[in-house]
Amino acid sequence: MTEKISQQEINDILWRACDTFRGTIDATEYKEYILTMLFVKYISDVWQDHYDEYQKQYGKEEERILRKMERESFILPEESSYYHLYDRREAANLGELINIALEQIEMANKTKLTNVFRNIDFNSESRLGNTRKRNHILKNLLEDFADPRLNLRPSRIGNLDVIGNAYEYLIGRFAAGAGKKAGEFYTPPEVSTLLARLLDPQPGERICDPTCGSGSLLLKCAHQVREAHHSDNYSLYGQESVSGTWALCMMNMFLHNESGHRIEWGDTLLEPKLLEKDKLMRFEVVVANPPFSLDKWGADKAGEESKRYNRWHRGVPPKSKADYAFISHMVETTTEGTGRVGVVVPNGVLFRGGAEGRIRKAFIEENLLDAVVGLPANLFFGTGIPAAILVFRRDRKERTDVLFIDASREFENGKNQNKMREEVEVARIVNTYRERKTIDKYAYLATREEIRQNDYNLNIPRYVDTFEEEEEVDIAAVQERITAIEKELAQVRDEMAACLKELGI
Repeated sequence: MTEKISQQEINDILWRACDTFRGTIDATEYKEYILTMLFVKYISDVWQDHYDEYQKQYGKEEERILRKMERESFILPEESSYYHLYDRREAANLGELINIALEQIEMANKTKLTNVFRNIDFNSESRLGNTRKRNHILKNLLEDFADPRLNLRPSRIGNLDVIGNAYEYLIGRFAAGAGKKAGEFYTPPEVSTLLARLLDPQPGERICDPTCGSGSLLLKCAHQVREAHHSDNYSLYGQESVSGTWALCMMNMFLHNESGHRIEWGDTLLEPKLLEKDKLMRFEVVVANPPFSLDKWGADKAGEESKRYNRWHRGVPPKSKADYAFISHMVETTTEGTGRVGVVVPNGVLFRGGAEGRIRKAFIEENLLDAVVGLPANLFFGTGIPAAILVFRRDRKERTDVLFIDASREFENGKNQNKMREEVEVARIVNTYRERKTIDKYAYLATREEIRQNDYNLNIPRYVDTFEEEEEVDIAAVQERITAIEKELAQVRDEMAACLKELGI
């Protein structure tokens, strides 16, 4: 029996494979090559594993085996297999061969992978260098994935989560080194977990992320339904504006065996594509970590868009800050009576005035805002600024209070950024949200009248008093201690002088 391999071993081997690209191209670009090759290697191993199983059952009945293989969840053309490419790693046109293999995979799996690889070019001279250099890099890449420990057959690695976790691990590592660009494709896992647990998607519900990145937040919501409610009855929807990131999301869904999903490519604010009969689709759960304060988001087209989707009827957000544009879109795409929204925002969203202040007031007066959760600083990749989570609900009925939670001091120091532990900081936030009680120096349940008196300013320190009184200083005790220290110092000086005298110094 083949020896099993641990998740950590797989992660380490894959990360070392990145050495092929380091110093050659930027991490924000080579992640696409590594993750795509991981995808090809995995489906090749799964395909071969299933083929071998059928061969054990049917022996030399090749036609019968092929009929069985045609009913698999995906089709892998022979020329597209990783092993076929590995055997041709010395080819003069290696980049072209890999591109052809990816195109054939798309063609064979149109419903799941159409256009996924359209912007990933293994034959790019501008990114990978001239033919000689390019062939050298790609040969090394294929050989890195030939490590016998990287045998990704299900019969060896067990469940699909192993490869899905490896994919998430790599995306996280790339995000850590990508600076500000990391926010385009990755939300820290503890923030995704927190949002999923706060909104608690139920069986049968539709879950949407209008700025889905590589899909980590959607996958955490799916995990919540499976783990908390022991159901796989849910559907995932998303839209992503960056084509390369959209491709990562599609591959991520595939590797996590998520079949009930619809992920669109395009700008959610300028061109929403999750539509039904030319109207915005509605979802029970909408979650997102949109780009903070996006400039030039399309405010100039607000008049034209209001006739179609009417997302900005509470007011048009400033053209230089798209935060409330995303929030308004999310709220408008929730189902009446059951819809919930969880969105990560920069703290300025809580108190900025002008158009944003008017929109914020409208949400509060419509009784949609349910909670404001302050997060620690330096939690997100690429930015050290503190952020918050806003929770909106359409099922509040008679409840009109708003819960404020200050979790800004609740974190564990990490090497490069702060972290929230799932069973400590995240669990405390979720429990506090569910209990909806005031907790000294941590949470406050504010009435709508209190928020009105604060002119609809949601800045958390206005509601949660975290001031710690300093202990009174006992002046007499301090003076007594100073006198004692002075006596000890004088004694040490006398002893030192005596020692020096004996030494004749």
